Amino acid sequence: MKPFQKRSRLEIIRDILQVIRDSNSTISPTKLQRLSNLSYQMFEEYLGELEAKGLVKLNPYKGKRKVYSLTEKGRKFLEKYEDFVAFLRDFGL
Repeated sequence: MKPFQKRSRLEIIRDILQVIRDSNSTISPTKLQRLSNLSYQMFEEYLGELEAKGLVKLNPYKGKRKVYSLTEKGRKFLEKYEDFVAFLRDFGL
């Protein structure tokens, strides 16, 4: 991606899922928002959709705290997405 180029919807979803995966599959909402580089409003919209589709899950952690984790469906989505991007790259697209 070029500097200052807007990310597509799928790139944002990929980024969110990658951040969770790269954080040992659990991450706090605040850290996830910061690392995925989204405004609070956009973050809430995307995470709501990803939760509804079963790609991520919000879990209780040490009392009142919560953490996001990647579901098996989210892991599979990310693997297939990365395979598809590699496929396109192999054909110069």
